[in-house]
Amino acid sequence: MRHTLRNTTPALAVLALAGQLWAGGFFLTLGSPEASPEARKLNAVLTIKMDGCHDPAAATVTATAIGMVNGERREIPLKLQAMTTPGMYALAQQWPKEGRWVLKLAARNGELFTNSLVPVTPNGISTVAKRDYREFNAADVSAMLK
Repeated sequence: MRHTLRNTTPALAVLALAGQLWAGGFFLTLGSPEASPEARKLNAVLTIKMDGCHDPAAATVTATAIGMVNGERREIPLKLQAMTTPGMYALAQQWPKEGRWVLKLAARNGELFTNSLVPVTPNGISTVAKRDYREFNAADVSAMLK
């Protein structure tokens, strides 16, 4: 019996880790509010959904608008409105129209972390974002503001 346990323990460990490797991870899905009557009702300019292999209701997300206005760097903490779908939020515009802006979205779910930098264009919010599992720094944001 002892010999059998010693031989199967490494195999069980590999199987447990394999499940994590094949898991969907943790990421933010950005969407257009035009696709959601609820988001339009909240005057959203962007929807944010927690996605991946986790409990979306347990995840937390923060949003900050970082911009350059008249040569001055500004940061504005943004309020997200929870939508009826767990882990989905609506973001209304809370930054001035003047200047160049980037939205920094950061999400956590237990040990998992992800973040996105989203450019604000003259035509609205881009749903094409820079994404990473490491936290973006000031240089990352400055590069996107140029």
